[in-house]
Amino acid sequence: MRTNMSLLFYLKKRASYKSGPVVIYLRFTVDGHRAEVSTGKACEPIRWNAQAGRVIGTKEDARVLNAYLDKLQAHHQVMSTGEETVTAETLKNRFIGKVEKAHTLVTIFEDHNDKMQSLLGQEFEKSTLQRYKTCLMHTKAFLKLQYNISDIPISKVNFAFLNDFEYYLRSVRKCGNNSSIKYIKNLGKIVRICLGNGWLAVDPYLNYKPKIKTVHREVLTKDELLRMRKKKFDIERLQVVRDIFLFCCYTGLSYVDVHKLKRSELVKGIDGDLWIYTSRQKTDTLSRIPVLPVALSIIQDYDEHPQCIANDTLLPVMTNQKLNAYLKEIAVLCKINKLLTFHIARHTFATTVTLNNGVPIESVAKMMGHTSIKTTQIYAKVMDQKVSEDMQVLRKKLAIG
Repeated sequence: MRTNMSLLFYLKKRASYKSGPVVIYLRFTVDGHRAEVSTGKACEPIRWNAQAGRVIGTKEDARVLNAYLDKLQAHHQVMSTGEETVTAETLKNRFIGKVEKAHTLVTIFEDHNDKMQSLLGQEFEKSTLQRYKTCLMHTKAFLKLQYNISDIPISKVNFAFLNDFEYYLRSVRKCGNNSSIKYIKNLGKIVRICLGNGWLAVDPYLNYKPKIKTVHREVLTKDELLRMRKKKFDIERLQVVRDIFLFCCYTGLSYVDVHKLKRSELVKGIDGDLWIYTSRQKTDTLSRIPVLPVALSIIQDYDEHPQCIANDTLLPVMTNQKLNAYLKEIAVLCKINKLLTFHIARHTFATTVTLNNGVPIESVAKMMGHTSIKTTQIYAKVMDQKVSEDMQVLRKKLAIG
């Protein structure tokens, strides 16, 4: 918001000045910030009225020069009006005819995505890039529908813009609450880039407080895990998928991390037992996971597998798409009435295998490679089975009493 704006004509003498005409300068001041530029005109100091900022006298040369200065002042009034943020520097640049580069939302967004594309495999994953590409697609469609334009000045991205974009995602794109908010957060990164570069004066997210709804995370119970472990499969591919899924249930590794897990990452830990030392690809944080007996047994079963030998990996992991497809068959055969996806294995490790067996949440966070314990707290729910077991103990105590 502009609170104070002024213009001043003054004589600017050089340090070596002795006598003669002095160049008239124009000073722009906006909220205490100054910028100066020469008018290209000069005046004898004795003929200059510093208070009025004009030439003294009624002679022809004085009238012509004052008329010129009046014209500049009127031009300043035109330049300083409008919706765009005005600074002393922008007024100066407009005065001298220096065209500023227009900063627009889609252009900046595309530049961000191009840079992210070039850093794939180093700092970003394909899935992360895809989320930003989808967000950009939604942004372009929103601009077309809402304003019938293909791009918009970044200065127009304000609180109202965010609310309208969120409404568009929910109503037109039929996105759920959490998906809509995730796209708004993706857009937030672009806004932060603009704020950091000084292209945007006010943060539109300042009073924007969306709320993520808690999502029920499906996990396998202790009985379901046991049924899956004991099940014998006649089809080899189902046997392999079951083993990989169980391995992640007992290690907490995600698909991308177990897919890249090398034999060299299986090492002897401080207790003399085998541990997995690996970096999470998503966050590039170190996970140190003691290998439980079930996981160790699965590793040993695939020690001589041709694919593991060829790729120097611990397990013969196939594509995530195939794994999820085969898990649906496995769920039916194991009589598990849940929509099994590979990520359920990670949730199961956090809840059924560790937290509900008394493993401290700090240890679980370290093994899962979480950068914040708040992420782990999402899993810190007590399952019905654990409640039942605790209440059985209470019943016995009450019965004795």
